[in-house]
Amino acid sequence: MKLITKIIIATLAVFTSTNGVAQIKNAKTETVKIYGNCEMCKSTIEKAGNVKKVAKVLWNKDTKVATLAFDSKKTTEDQILKRIALAGYDNDKCFAPDDAYAKLPDCCKYQRNKKSIVKTDTANKETHHHAVISETKAATPLKSIFDNYFSLKDALVKTDANVASNKAKDLLTSINSVKMEALKMDEHMAWMKVMKDLTTEAEQISLTKDIKKQRMAFTSLSTHIYELAKASKQPEIIYYQHCPMYNDGKGADWLSKESTIKNPYYGSQMMTCGSTMETIK
Repeated sequence: MKLITKIIIATLAVFTSTNGVAQIKNAKTETVKIYGNCEMCKSTIEKAGNVKKVAKVLWNKDTKVATLAFDSKKTTEDQILKRIALAGYDNDKCFAPDDAYAKLPDCCKYQRNKKSIVKTDTANKETHHHAVISETKAATPLKSIFDNYFSLKDALVKTDANVASNKAKDLLTSINSVKMEALKMDEHMAWMKVMKDLTTEAEQISLTKDIKKQRMAFTSLSTHIYELAKASKQPEIIYYQHCPMYNDGKGADWLSKESTIKNPYYGSQMMTCGSTMETIK
């Protein structure tokens, strides 16, 4: 124990003297255990946690202890650890998704201690029991994204390319305004996976007035919005619907706040073509 303490103190001394930390304003330093095996793990963990001038991570493969230095006004310890978990590495606060762990090289597949992390999560949930109950019916921080998505969908139903372009711009604004620290763990994980794709797809729709191109981009946009909807608690029912005819019979999906089919891929040409595949509550 004394040896580990000495190593941490020595690490802190070197760590805080590096240029990366010197560039971080409002710097706060924390130490946390992150599970991994080797130098490759070290590289991945540090790359996942580092953000230029905002966060710096230094991980020791022998002690499994990471030192985090970060701008406390721009990020949090939890945000850094969530990114590292999404890269496949369990830590004392976040458990990595199974698929992320499975993608690690064999030499990086550390022995997982899922039970201890689950207990931590359970204790945390119990501590905030009353707050969780009060939040179950509250709007998700992603609400503006869903609202703008539905407005975009309605514009495509009406075959109005000008309005669709403007609604896509509103969607892009809401995507760029998401505060990740306000997201729950499941939402955060889903958000990190789809954020870049959502941004690209919303931009594609906003930059064209060609309804055919807008609708094609809307197919992949809807797929990623669906992933987000499944990970987040919705204050109202959402219907996941499918058109079997679109894209030369390959089909396409979309989300709607109403059960009635109003096809965004064909509009008035085939307004009722489609069916509800899933009800998300």
